[in-house]
Amino acid sequence: MKCLLTAAGLRNETLRDALREMLGKPFGEANVVYVPTASTAEAGDHGWLLADMNRVHALGWREFDVLELNGLPPETVLDRVRRADVVYVSGGNQYHLARSITRNGLAGGFLEALESRVYVGFSAGSMIFSRYLDAHSADVIGDTGDLHALGATTLEPPFGLFDWYLKPHLYSPDFPERDDAWADRIAERADFPVYFIDDETAVRVRDGEVDVVTEGRWRLHR
Repeated sequence: MKCLLTAAGLRNETLRDALREMLGKPFGEANVVYVPTASTAEAGDHGWLLADMNRVHALGWREFDVLELNGLPPETVLDRVRRADVVYVSGGNQYHLARSITRNGLAGGFLEALESRVYVGFSAGSMIFSRYLDAHSADVIGDTGDLHALGATTLEPPFGLFDWYLKPHLYSPDFPERDDAWADRIAERADFPVYFIDDETAVRVRDGEVDVVTEGRWRLHR
């Protein structure tokens, strides 16, 4: 399994090069499927989503598919995932994304497909593999409002693969409160490891090995 878990997408050449290396062939010879599901739970202007989608599309894929996880038969969704070489899952509300996977019975088929594909996450899309994606971590991180906005108080992580949590947008101008003091407060409360990454950084997972790819800054609380 190969994952490139970014905070804000493929924002720089280092991240794009990392994806090329993981893919093992030019983008023009590969299919990508773009999953915007997490974004649909967010109100307001979605220019950020369009900007990201255009940035990914501009890489020049052989085929650029857009796939919503809700409303289609599960096998149709999984067939579209299997058609892709790269599965790109966008930002928004990570809890809506996680519940869409579990509610639609996609978790097992999704993981099986990812055994032979590259997964790229953008913000919420990078957060769904942690076994700590639950109501407890929402309280620790300060994300209970995003969970309660869905009318939920509990959450079952859809995959539970990683024994660490990822929190994006450290030092981001779009989230000015996410500075070192913010990270320190979370680290004091967290009883699980947390990667804090800025918008120029990704956590890379290749066959169980974890490292960080960056043109920016990041922190790891153990």
